[in-house]
Amino acid sequence: MRLFLVLATMLALATPAQAASGCGNVRVPGAAAQRLSCLDDLTTTGTLATGHTVQSDWAGLTSAGFPAPKGVPGIQIDGYFPDSSTSNTTHGWNHDAQFVLRLPDRWNGGLVVSGSPGVRRQYANDRAIGDQVLAAGYAFAATDKGNTGADFHTDGRRPGDAIAEWNSRVTQLTIAAKAAVAHRYGRLPSRTLAAGMSNGGYLVRWQLEHRPWLYDGGIDWEGTLWQEDGPNLFTFLPPAIKAYPAYAAGSTRAHQEILDAGFEPGSEFLWKYHNDVYWGLTQRIYQAEFDPSFSGTDYDYAARPASVHRAVERISLTGRIGKPLITLHGTLDTLLPITRDSDVYQRMIAAQGRAGLQRYYRIVDGNHVDGLYDAYPDKLRPIGPCFRTAFSALEGWLDGVRPPASATIPRAGGDLATSCGLS
Repeated sequence: MRLFLVLATMLALATPAQAASGCGNVRVPGAAAQRLSCLDDLTTTGTLATGHTVQSDWAGLTSAGFPAPKGVPGIQIDGYFPDSSTSNTTHGWNHDAQFVLRLPDRWNGGLVVSGSPGVRRQYANDRAIGDQVLAAGYAFAATDKGNTGADFHTDGRRPGDAIAEWNSRVTQLTIAAKAAVAHRYGRLPSRTLAAGMSNGGYLVRWQLEHRPWLYDGGIDWEGTLWQEDGPNLFTFLPPAIKAYPAYAAGSTRAHQEILDAGFEPGSEFLWKYHNDVYWGLTQRIYQAEFDPSFSGTDYDYAARPASVHRAVERISLTGRIGKPLITLHGTLDTLLPITRDSDVYQRMIAAQGRAGLQRYYRIVDGNHVDGLYDAYPDKLRPIGPCFRTAFSALEGWLDGVRPPASATIPRAGGDLATSCGLS
């Protein structure tokens, strides 16, 4: 992998005169196809108007009041890497491993790389992450992770292959984007950061554990936690799904069973929505990925064959991060309960002797994604503004200014849709 980076960098730097010759010469090494556009505005304010983003990819991830910067001219490159699966139909390519790379004219020397949340496609981070980092002068690269949609599990030959590909696709894009940045600007990025939410946060964690030499740091926005022995999606979703019908009928015992699964007291107003939209679908598509032979309704992960546990172990996290990481997680996350996810991951990092490399901010009243804040502004707070603050804190950390200590961030006054303090 390091050899490929060296070779790709040599390729990118071999023709420095092209870097200044305009829009049409930047190449993404390894791409099977690419489409380059010179745009007046790389943020979603501009790309929505020109058709260079797909709003459905990022719908619901941010609140309506989340700041929307604009006026970032530069180059956008859409493309894909060689792949055999076809779940991503964007651009009519019917080809997975699609990516987007945005190169602002006013570059600050940095690069941010991201994998999509959930099973969304390459534009999913455009609003929540891309807009903010582009406005700050960073180049921004994002990938569809190599497979998309509810049937992502059909990609690969054995259980766990589809998710394992997610990790390799982020690594692949990071290497290629560094080379493309060098081609465009005549030098490698001085700082490369990983950022992502949900499954994208899992990818940040995995990259900093397994490929730390590619990055200077990362922002993990409520990343999914996978451990073979739990907790994982299969240890807290099945009991909640099983108990919910009785809870909805008024059972106090079922209510306690959902709390015992890990869901926070006070999150009950979110349970119906998450049961209807997230819980069952999430369990089903990941069970199909790791345990395709299962049939039935009551899923008991602990009782499943060793082969299922080995498949989960293949993509599990260890906590052995190698670069600075800032983690954000909402206390009312009703898909990935905070006590079964980021609280545990913080302990894993500490157990590996890496506590000094992490700052962990528990955001009171934050949910898994920010779209529901608009429906419950008196009960929730969006995490997007905390990401913006955390990103600045990470920049300062890498410049020698330690960020605030890990803490639970209380619900504060002011406009929660636009501001968030971490101290």
